[in-house]
Amino acid sequence: MKSTILKTSTALSAVMAVFFTSLPAADANAANIRVKCEKRADQSKVSVDGNNMVSGNYIAKIVSGDNVKESEAKATVGDEIEFDFDSSTKDVTTGATRISRSFIQGGRVTGQLINEQGFTVAQTTSTCSVK
Repeated sequence: MKSTILKTSTALSAVMAVFFTSLPAADANAANIRVKCEKRADQSKVSVDGNNMVSGNYIAKIVSGDNVKESEAKATVGDEIEFDFDSSTKDVTTGATRISRSFIQGGRVTGQLINEQGFTVAQTTSTCSVK
C-alpha cells in the first residue's frame, strides 16, 4: 500500500513539475502599450504605441464613446510598433488612419493592439489633452 501511494505521489509530482514549468511566466514578456490623445476644436489625434512586442503584424483599435476605428495591419520594427490616427488631412497623407474631428468623446480613448490571430495583446485607456 505504501509502495502504491509513493509511486502515485512521485508520478503526480513529476506531472505537476512539467505542467508548471511549461506555463509562460506572467508578464515576463508582456507587451506594453501607450495611448496618447489630443482633442482640439477642429481636430482629434490619437497615437497607439507598443513595445516589447512579439515580432509579427498587428492592428490598432481605438474606442471613444460610441466611436470605433481600426488601423490597417502593420509589422513590428524590432519589438516596437506605432499607429497614428488623425482627423487632419495633412497627417492622413503622411500615413495616419483617418478619424473624424469629433472622434474623441468624453475626453478618453481606449487603445488596443491586436495580433494576427485576433487576440488583444495589450490595452489601456488614456485621458486626452485638450488644446
